[in-house]
Amino acid sequence: MYKLFFILFLNSAVYAAYTNCEFINKNYEEVCESLIKKGVSYDYVNKFLLSKKAKDYDEVSWKYLQPNKIKTHRKNEKKANNTLLPHVPKIVKHLKKYAYVYDFTEKEFGVNREIVASILMKETALGMIELKHDAFNVSNTIVVKNKSHSSRGKWLTKMGKSNMVSIISYCYKNALEPEECNLPSSYAGAIGIPQFMPNNFKYVQGFKRKIADLNNMEDAIVSASKFLNKRASFKKLIDWKKLSNIEKIESDWYNFELEFNNSSLVYEASKRDNKAYKCFLCKKEKYQYLRKYSKKIMRYNNSSNYAIGVIRLAYESHVQLVK
Repeated sequence: MYKLFFILFLNSAVYAAYTNCEFINKNYEEVCESLIKKGVSYDYVNKFLLSKKAKDYDEVSWKYLQPNKIKTHRKNEKKANNTLLPHVPKIVKHLKKYAYVYDFTEKEFGVNREIVASILMKETALGMIELKHDAFNVSNTIVVKNKSHSSRGKWLTKMGKSNMVSIISYCYKNALEPEECNLPSSYAGAIGIPQFMPNNFKYVQGFKRKIADLNNMEDAIVSASKFLNKRASFKKLIDWKKLSNIEKIESDWYNFELEFNNSSLVYEASKRDNKAYKCFLCKKEKYQYLRKYSKKIMRYNNSSNYAIGVIRLAYESHVQLVK
């Protein structure tokens, strides 16, 4: 009789419904509470955060996210810009192939096709780069392993928790078990051809279909255009005639960056920690048009070299496209 009671008790404990957000890891508690507010069930949240997937840490991505690696990545951005210039003909070919999608997005969102195509080239070489990480594993690793209380450390943990909430919510809505919730990503947790962070899923939109796939080129084009329109207020097409000297401006910027370590293409101070920058375009009246659109592109990737690189690629693509 005692044995039977024990078995019944054990079974009821195993199958008991979760009704709270109590975890040893306080960050998990915050993730859980945010998910409950979004309508995700306690059972699903607990199942996910206690699953084998939540214990599978991505040590490679964690290594690449360290400050010294980030500095190296930023230094390589200029080199990447120069490397991509010979690939402008590929961008033009891509623009012609998907002209029907870009016709729609330019009309719908007011974002230049050349800008979107150049972003997709920089992010994943127009979908040719293989994504070797998993978005949840990357974010979960950040949340569990990051112990830094610096400004960057706090920001990193906050980002990781936000991404975990977005991923788990997405998989819950799509009725995916934790082990089935696999979203191929970069080492930083960015997903698909346009490299969206999970907390930007709200900008995802399919091309003439309800369920979008960021690994589908048509959906990637629409989603990147929507992102720039909604998050960066990119609503009016660039007049390329006003950027005809972009090659010289880009070269001057690289020299400026080399001279001043703490420099920015468009900002005088960091919004995150109010850190002062030596601004390249701020006091130059004739460059304010470029500065305005550079700011919009930096909403996609907050890197000065990224922004100037995208605009240069886009301009060169436009020139070849209209020949």
